[in-house]
Amino acid sequence: MKEGIHPNYRDVVFVDQSNGFQFVTRSTIQTKDSIEHNGKTMPLVKLETTSESHPFYTGTQKSVDNLGGRVEKFRNKFAHLKK
Repeated sequence: MKEGIHPNYRDVVFVDQSNGFQFVTRSTIQTKDSIEHNGKTMPLVKLETTSESHPFYTGTQKSVDNLGGRVEKFRNKFAHLKK
């Protein structure tokens, strides 16, 4: 590999802002923040949501069909307009 042309690939801490979940992975992302993690100072990236807080992954996602029969109420209300 040529020297000086590749980005710095290093361990980075990602933090979920909604629940405080942290994980470490390798990345080239540039960040100004840092955090002390396992005795080492590492770059920090703050995230709005991760698989630990997203409804799809946590199983708390709601289906439109299960919200009190709203779809069925709509269909019944406008059934007479169907041609």
